[in-house]
Amino acid sequence: MAAVRVVSDSACDLSAELAGRHGIDVVPLTIRFGDEELLDRRDLSPAEFWRRCKSSPTLPETAAPPPGAFAAAYERAASAGADGVICLTLSAGVSSTYQSAMAGAELFGGELPVVVVDTRSVTMGQGLMCIAAAELAATGASLDAVVALARDLVTRTRVLGVLDTLDHLQRGGRIGGAAALVGSLLSIKPVIEVRDGVVEQESKQRTRGRAFDYVAAKVAADAPLERLAVCDGAAPNIDTIVDRLRKVEVAHDLVVTDLGPVVGTHSGPGSVGVCYQLPRKG
Repeated sequence: MAAVRVVSDSACDLSAELAGRHGIDVVPLTIRFGDEELLDRRDLSPAEFWRRCKSSPTLPETAAPPPGAFAAAYERAASAGADGVICLTLSAGVSSTYQSAMAGAELFGGELPVVVVDTRSVTMGQGLMCIAAAELAATGASLDAVVALARDLVTRTRVLGVLDTLDHLQRGGRIGGAAALVGSLLSIKPVIEVRDGVVEQESKQRTRGRAFDYVAAKVAADAPLERLAVCDGAAPNIDTIVDRLRKVEVAHDLVVTDLGPVVGTHSGPGSVGVCYQLPRKG
């Protein structure tokens, strides 16, 4: 077992298989449908979330894990014989999860060193960082070395997304109802990106096919890549962009996984995320 244990939160969208394979302890966020609270990927699978999301009259909400949940993860690492913990959280620009992880470290009490890193990313942008950190930790690398890699990857990770509808952005107060109506009538498919730790609109494409072509071309232009992942938010024709991205030169195998409730709450059904790591310079 690696002397350095990697902890993250469920916004990373790592499947149970990926998290287990790399020994990553994933702390769940809470998803709320009205008065009902469910733990992400424990009480609520991505498939069930998307089913409920399509039929729910109210927009779901998310809540950060409490500090005690992170402290418990750090304690599990100590009990397993770890020498240190790195906790990689979703961007502090969109959630209080980073602050909760920091408070959890204080609550834990310093039995072993815990370093919390704000990935300034979401979904598999965060997840790919977790995998890279865990693979380095598995070689016996020190906590300082793993933290240095993670912080370097923060600067080299890109996240793009194609949304199927503007409805969730409108219902969440991000755009006006008139804009959502116009977008629907024109079949506009927004392309978003994570920029400086927050989600911004990157461009507008007239059709879903053009949006896929646009994103695939942007990714290919940045190749060769270290890692690449596609996140499926109950999206139609997901194979179209997956097949395009399989042609991109990348050092590790392409990862295809579910886009989970944390990001899906804001992006809506039919969303596709494309996350990748640029190569280290020099």
